[in-house]
Amino acid sequence: MAHTDVPRPGSLSSAEFGPATGLSCRECGAVYDLGPIFACAECFGPLEVTYDFGDVRRADIESGPTDIWRYRALLPVPPDVTAKPNIRPGWTRLVKADRLAAELGFRSLYVKDDSGNPTHSFKDRVVAIALEAARTFGFHTLSCSSTGNLAGAVGAAAARAGLDSCVFIPADLEAAKVTMAAAYGGRLVGIDGTYDEVNRFCSELIGDELGEKWGFVNVNLRPYYAEGSKTLAYEIAEQLGWRLPEQIVIPVASGSQLTKVDKGFRELIKLGLVEDRPYRIFGAQAEGCSPVSRAFKAGHDVVQPVKPDTIAKSLAIGNPADGPYVLDIARRTGGAVEDVDDREVVEAIRLLARTEGVFAETAGGVTVGVLRKLAREGRLDPGAETVVLNTGDGLKTLDAIAEHARPAAVIRPSLEAFRTAFAN
Repeated sequence: MAHTDVPRPGSLSSAEFGPATGLSCRECGAVYDLGPIFACAECFGPLEVTYDFGDVRRADIESGPTDIWRYRALLPVPPDVTAKPNIRPGWTRLVKADRLAAELGFRSLYVKDDSGNPTHSFKDRVVAIALEAARTFGFHTLSCSSTGNLAGAVGAAAARAGLDSCVFIPADLEAAKVTMAAAYGGRLVGIDGTYDEVNRFCSELIGDELGEKWGFVNVNLRPYYAEGSKTLAYEIAEQLGWRLPEQIVIPVASGSQLTKVDKGFRELIKLGLVEDRPYRIFGAQAEGCSPVSRAFKAGHDVVQPVKPDTIAKSLAIGNPADGPYVLDIARRTGGAVEDVDDREVVEAIRLLARTEGVFAETAGGVTVGVLRKLAREGRLDPGAETVVLNTGDGLKTLDAIAEHARPAAVIRPSLEAFRTAFAN
């Protein structure tokens, strides 16, 4: 594949990013041209994509493909994005969880099950957007720092698009995630350290000639990458009949997913695609890596970093970049940020599987566990329409429940043996 020069900010055609008009700083409001930049030169605040959406109608969305590209008029991607090779994630099922609702005392409860994406996690959404930016900027290698799911999503997307990939992970990740990430043929590099140390290393690599023309989806492509999480908000609203849920529980790792779901809801309201009504957003963390939950409970605006120690490795980010924004959104919407311990995570995985036939990875156990905890404590309204996110497949984190997943008995292949074993 021929390697092209990376375009300079300001040298790009607006059509290459659809309705996107530029980048702006979430802290000071400074404005920038579209480009492979992620931090404000004035205050070092994070940059996010700004738009001029024009007229967007429900009918146009509903006539689109059954993947995230049905929302291309709301994303920083070219109008012809469907003509390019990509893994086309999204439009995953919204499960009406009546049995789980009955067990927890809810009137109306749904599970947004993102385990049905191509690499079985929501990360396919964010990578799909980052891939389009990488193509436009002329990057030849797709890269990331990852707690597991993102590594697989990057590997798959790069393979489908014909790009090289090189992903970096903590060396102690779950074996299933490591195997999956390696299967796509790119380079997989284990780092002896935490995710936060892996992420710092990637930031250094961007400034080195070794990382030249590399698109790090969650670093120099982060403004575009993060927009992919908005598609969760769009799908939930559309699948509910073009209305917002009254309550939603979202896992918190970096915090970006929660902040972008909120952004997606606000965009739908502004465009008149849904009724403007209050909604409450709740963040979910594992107790062994709960810096945002601790800050929320203490009434702090600053999130103090922690060293992760939890089975929920996909949420094990000790210094979450979007932590302060999660706090703002939880407080603004009347929600909360809560955590559960590893025992509660395992119980919640089994509860969701037993009641709804949805086998969640440990991150899903965190969200369902927090849902149950908040319900027990009366902090969620049991009469309100509620959505909880499952962001990945339990087949990726089998070790978490292995001791609870054994045959009820091992018998000879005869009716007599079965009667003897299960007589009572």
